[in-house]
Amino acid sequence: MTGGRLLSLMRGLLALALALLSGSTQAHELSIAEMELRQISSSDFLWQWTASGNVPVSQELTPRWPEGCAAEGQLLRCGREGLRGKLAIEGIGKTYSAVLVKLYWLDAPFKVYTISSAQTVARIGGTGQIDADGVAAYIYLGIEHILLGIDHLLFVLGLLLLVGNRWTLVKTITAFTVAHSITLAAATFGVLNVAAAPLNASIALSILFLGLEVARTWRGQSSFTIRHPWLVAFAFGLLHGFGFASGLARLGLPEGEIPLALLMFNIGVEIGQLGFVVGMLLLARSIRLLQLDRTVVLQRLPGYLVGSLGAFWTLQRVAMMFKVIT
Repeated sequence: MTGGRLLSLMRGLLALALALLSGSTQAHELSIAEMELRQISSSDFLWQWTASGNVPVSQELTPRWPEGCAAEGQLLRCGREGLRGKLAIEGIGKTYSAVLVKLYWLDAPFKVYTISSAQTVARIGGTGQIDADGVAAYIYLGIEHILLGIDHLLFVLGLLLLVGNRWTLVKTITAFTVAHSITLAAATFGVLNVAAAPLNASIALSILFLGLEVARTWRGQSSFTIRHPWLVAFAFGLLHGFGFASGLARLGLPEGEIPLALLMFNIGVEIGQLGFVVGMLLLARSIRLLQLDRTVVLQRLPGYLVGSLGAFWTLQRVAMMFKVIT
């Protein structure tokens, strides 16, 4: 690799690191907007945007109401059929990746609909249970949740750098999956709860810890983590599961929908995680097959990235934690 190409690569990686550092310090944030609909008569509803990100949701998203319904300000008037049919939201995919529509009926159970790029419309007036469209939406949200969780992906990258053979890698990723599935379920059902600030700091610390262990392998040293990475992956996986639960908790699910939504969301998380692992393994194999000329610094750059960002996020989130306390 020539000096010019090496310099360009270093600049690109530096830009990536700066972008990550300047991003949100919270773990696993989803760009989700929330809409609330409250029935006040057989044909009339009050509606409003109840939660959004930094960009006002009204500037980005436009509801397209079911046929027979028309909005007059915050009042939605529907015809004889009431609020039934397809509800769509224009503008999804720019600032906001999904919209949660929370519908409060006068004489029926509370219902949540998810509209996303994968599921572009919500069919209002169903049985009150998650249908095939809802299943697809929760899987999609799980995939997005993991792919937007840069801190989680860096932890998985640290595991890949630490593990030397395929069988150990299978055990390690499986242990991590089982662990975060346990705490995801426990937190979703309200059995266990962890405050956000110390949780985010602990997740960052887990990344820093793996960065230090990767550095040990460079020096030819050994440790409990290097000998038994699957045990450490399980322990830290319990922490990361609470991080995943924070995303699912934002959905405000009706009690009857929680088990299926939890399962589909977790399947989406696993699909995204598996895709990331396979992608990294294919990238590493491609580099070996192409026999690219790599310096020691370039070979170790992923490990430096894991350790450096882990250290930065740990300091940043610990500082935020004490700021919240004081």
